[in-house]
Amino acid sequence: MANLQVNLCGVTLKNPVITASGTFGFGREYHELYDIGTLGGVSTKGLTLEPRLGNPTPRIAESRGVILNAVGLQNPGVEHFIECDLAWLKSTGTAVIANVAGKTLDDYKNICEKLDGLVDMVELNISCPNVKSGGMAFGIKPETVEEVTRYAKSGLKKTPLMVKLSPNVESIAANAQAAERGGADCVSLINTLTGMAIDIERRRPIIANNTGGVSGAGVKPIAVRMVYEASQAVKIPVVGMGGITCAEDAIEFLMAGATAVQVGTANFTDPLACPKIIKGLHDWCDRHGVQNVSELTGTLQLNGK
Repeated sequence: MANLQVNLCGVTLKNPVITASGTFGFGREYHELYDIGTLGGVSTKGLTLEPRLGNPTPRIAESRGVILNAVGLQNPGVEHFIECDLAWLKSTGTAVIANVAGKTLDDYKNICEKLDGLVDMVELNISCPNVKSGGMAFGIKPETVEEVTRYAKSGLKKTPLMVKLSPNVESIAANAQAAERGGADCVSLINTLTGMAIDIERRRPIIANNTGGVSGAGVKPIAVRMVYEASQAVKIPVVGMGGITCAEDAIEFLMAGATAVQVGTANFTDPLACPKIIKGLHDWCDRHGVQNVSELTGTLQLNGK
C-alpha cells in the first residue's frame, strides 16, 4: 500500500486527513464508532480562555449542498480542555491540533502560552471579531492578520502555529503572505463563507444570528481555487479544506498545493467519512502507482501552460 505519511511543520501525520475544528468536538463521540488514532490529526473544537455558551438557537440550517452555522464557539474553555480532554485525546495516537480563538490580541497570546508544548500544533481562528477595533474580524485585512499572528506566535516557544484563513477577504494570497510574515508555520483554508438562509413563511432568517458560516460540498470549487492561490503565494505549507467528502476531493486539494487536508461537514452527513477517505487515498494511490501521497502536493498543471 502507498505511504500516506506526511510531514507538517515537523509534525509527522499518519496520513494527510485531519478533522476540521467545530465538526468533531474533542473526538470522544466519534471514537465510539472507529479508532480515531487512525486519523492524521484532530483539530479541536475552537477553544477560548473562558467557557462560552455560544449563540442562541436555531444556529444550524441546511441548504442545497451546504449547511450554515452560527454556533458561536461554544466550548468549555481551554483550562477544562487541558484538564479533562487533552490526555485522553493524546492517548489515541492522533496528532492533536488545538484550535483557538480570542476577542483581543492578548487573548490569542495568553491561550497560546497555556497550550505551548502540550499539543502538536495550534490552529489560530482569526475569523473572530476584534472587540477593540469595532468588531471587524482579525482575518479580514492583511495588516491585522500579520499582527494577530505575530502576537500568537510570541506565546509559542515549542509548538508550531497554523493560521486558519477566512475566505471573506479581498485577496487570499495577500492574507496568506501576511500570516507568513507574522511567523505562521503553515496556513489552513478555507474557513466558512458568510451566508444567509430565509424562512419564506416567516420572512425571517432561519438562523437566530441572521447570518452564518457556509460549509459543505457546495463550497469546494471556491476552496480549491483559494488553496491554489495561497500555495503559490507562500513558502510555508498549506492545509486545504472546504467541501471534502471523498478521497478524490482530498486529492484535488493536494494537487492544488495542500500538504494535508481537513474534513468538516462530511463528518455530520457520514460519521465514517474520514476513515473512508483514508482508505480511498490508499486505493487511488495504488491504482495510479503513487508510492508516497506527498508526491501529489502541488502537481496541478494549468491549462495552456
